[in-house]
Amino acid sequence: MHSALKVIEKSLAAFADWIWGAPLLIVLLGGGIFFILYSRFLPFRYFRHAINILLGKYDDPDDPGDINHFQALSSALAATVGMGNISGTAIAIFMGGPGALFWMWVSATVGIATKFFTCTLAVLYRGKDSQGKLQGGPMYVIREGLGKAWKPLAVLFALAGLIGPLPIFQANQLTQILRDVIYIPYGMATAQAHFTVDFITGVVLAGLVSIVIFGGIKRIGRVASRMVPFMVVLYVGLVLVILAMNIEEIPYYLGLIVTDAFTGKAAAGGVVGSVIVTGIRRGAFSNEAGIGTEALAHGAAKTKEPVREGLVAMLGPAIDTLIVCTMTALAILVTGVWKTSEANGVTLTLDAFNAAFAGAGSLLLGICVLIFSLSSMLTYSYYGYKCLGYLIGAERQGLYNYLYVITIVFGSVASLKAVFSLIDGMFALMAIPTMVSSVLLAPKVMEAARDYFSRIHTFDMQD
Repeated sequence: MHSALKVIEKSLAAFADWIWGAPLLIVLLGGGIFFILYSRFLPFRYFRHAINILLGKYDDPDDPGDINHFQALSSALAATVGMGNISGTAIAIFMGGPGALFWMWVSATVGIATKFFTCTLAVLYRGKDSQGKLQGGPMYVIREGLGKAWKPLAVLFALAGLIGPLPIFQANQLTQILRDVIYIPYGMATAQAHFTVDFITGVVLAGLVSIVIFGGIKRIGRVASRMVPFMVVLYVGLVLVILAMNIEEIPYYLGLIVTDAFTGKAAAGGVVGSVIVTGIRRGAFSNEAGIGTEALAHGAAKTKEPVREGLVAMLGPAIDTLIVCTMTALAILVTGVWKTSEANGVTLTLDAFNAAFAGAGSLLLGICVLIFSLSSMLTYSYYGYKCLGYLIGAERQGLYNYLYVITIVFGSVASLKAVFSLIDGMFALMAIPTMVSSVLLAPKVMEAARDYFSRIHTFDMQD
């Protein structure tokens, strides 16, 4: 049994490494660069207008959709500002050294333009499900925008979208930190025997998540809009304290992040290419730009203006990767734990918090991880829910939630490598139809953008 699990683990890892090779990186990075140049940097010129939209200046409760702009961004951020920031960033540094963060920055920068295009399309080409309800997402973009001939791409996205958003990674990492912070120190489990308490943790998490996700996107949006601002302020505040305590180290490590990105000295094997792959891969996992999940959340926004939702969506990578991931990375670097610890994932970030806050570090990060993990699990359930509705009909999509809560328990007892490889592989598969359809329909986005901005008064851009 053990040997069979090892074979499955190795197979999943090999698949994830293969699909995240150069071709997919070219699709994500090249596609993002194409969007930047094709739009003539348009998304970057309207950040202030995007914030006005986010603050509700243009909200109309009678517009089609389920949730307002702020709830849509909060739902998307609930998924992205989560374990990808706390654990994914740590994994990036562990695997690729400090230079991996630079390539996460690159991923986020092109991701801003990518999210503008993918999420504008998610509203521009909303389609009706089998119950006649308006839905948005890459599968509907492909169906409504490209036509029936492209249906296999839509099906590919939906199939991968059943597995990619499963909560096994979040449950795995949350269980890991609870084990390190509570179970083992307080004698509830040993490092060698912890299956029972991990299983019980998974059952409790499944119950908590079920309370929200069975209420649909409206309940998820309401809960996320309350959790996300709190969790970002809490986590960023704690990391700012760590950075203030090590402020003299920050200039050095900012320089090292840039130089290491091109020398790869800190990467395994010293190969620059591995640093780039690690950074882009972890950046995509963190901000999900071009993966398609972001379009599923933003496609539910209440608006008649597709461009508005694209502008709101583009704020995601800036908040998620350029701010939160950078702060996590700097905390790990300035405390020096990246050089002295053999830990990986959330445990490495935990070491950084303990180095700064002594005994209180475990508790403080534990609170953050709990909130981040739960918020991610809420939104991810909606992604798979919509994908199943597309494949077998909206009247049966609720079945996904039962699968979802079961996999929370599975993730709590599974190995990190197997879990991470499975999710990574499915995210890569989701990116292919998302980016292909977005590039092909890019002229439609620019047509909508020119029309939208021609109708917006100049003072709206500047107030």
